Amino acid sequence: MNAPGGRPRASFAGIGYAEAVARARALVPLLRERAAATEARGDLLPEVEEALHESGLFRICQPRRWGGMELDFLALCDVPYELARGCASTSWTFGNYAIHHWMLAMYDERAQEEVWGANPDARIASGIAYPQGRARQVDGGYLVSGTWNFSSGSPLSDWNMLAALVREGDRVTGYRMCLLHRSEYELLDDWQVLGMRGTGSQSVRATDVFVPEHRALDTLACRGGAGFPGARTNTNPLYQLPLAVLGAHCIVATAAGNAQGALELTCEHVKARTTSYTGASMRDFQAVQLRTGGAGARIEAARLLCNAGAERGMQWAAQGYLPTVEERLAIKRDAAYAVTLSTEAVDLLHGMAGANGIYDSYPIQRIFRDAHALGAHYQLTFDVHGSAWGLAALGGEVKNPVL
Repeated sequence: MNAPGGRPRASFAGIGYAEAVARARALVPLLRERAAATEARGDLLPEVEEALHESGLFRICQPRRWGGMELDFLALCDVPYELARGCASTSWTFGNYAIHHWMLAMYDERAQEEVWGANPDARIASGIAYPQGRARQVDGGYLVSGTWNFSSGSPLSDWNMLAALVREGDRVTGYRMCLLHRSEYELLDDWQVLGMRGTGSQSVRATDVFVPEHRALDTLACRGGAGFPGARTNTNPLYQLPLAVLGAHCIVATAAGNAQGALELTCEHVKARTTSYTGASMRDFQAVQLRTGGAGARIEAARLLCNAGAERGMQWAAQGYLPTVEERLAIKRDAAYAVTLSTEAVDLLHGMAGANGIYDSYPIQRIFRDAHALGAHYQLTFDVHGSAWGLAALGGEVKNPVL
């Protein structure tokens, strides 16, 4: 039996970490060549999506029992980083699809069977940055309604994970991530934006959709440890990391990889460039050297911060340790700061372009727009997460029930 598009359904359970990263790195030339076309299309190009499927990379953290690689969570940093060197929009969409495979492993086995049993390559979008929907408990499940914006990858998705507040009257009684099939919600064609144009992050709308209990994951069960329904079959500590703490690391890595792409393209450009008036080599100017060095240091620091958070989370899970609120917030603080550093690096490099930097044909222009667009994401904003950690460190109370 074949998956949609005629691909044979493959198992990638034997692919190791180094090979997965190498496969991502090998795709960079294709992604860089097709980045402008991806932006113009508004979501993944068919040939790019097919290359990602063939590589198995979407399934880096899918359980092996479903044919996934079940790699260390760090793969959700290193693989998006490599892909973003070629195209930030592709990396962002990839990161969302890949981490949703990781998240589906937390759902009840019946939900996994509905999705992966039909198609282990299934694409899953989400609207979970914050609960924009509302849910009412009924016999056997929930009635869910709402409009969720920024649902990345939604035009190509088979399913969508949508966050909703469960209410009884005006009282909030729960937090659920409701898994809806594409036939149960509508897409709103509203993704006309400054940057990250190729992510297809359209809004989705659902009205009084019945979601059975097994497809309505309790967010409070995903704060670390083995209290989630899928733990009965997916026992790897990989799936015991706190979702609200580490769920955005795949797109933090996109920010760092996007900046690294800018650095690589800038170095290529500068090596070949002389000034218009004096004919001096541009690389001999100390200002250019300092901007290049400053960008490189920021990118390296951003990557270290991102990866260190993922490694710490895996250590907690392996030890069965449930971190304190301050420890959780420190990882979110560092992730947001990594994005700040990545944006600063892109700004330093874009500033070297001079008047050329305003042209659509200059690749750093798109990278610059992408950096500022992705940096506006709530989960990546240092003002939010730096201040939350600061409040906790100063003895204040941080009110976030899903943390």
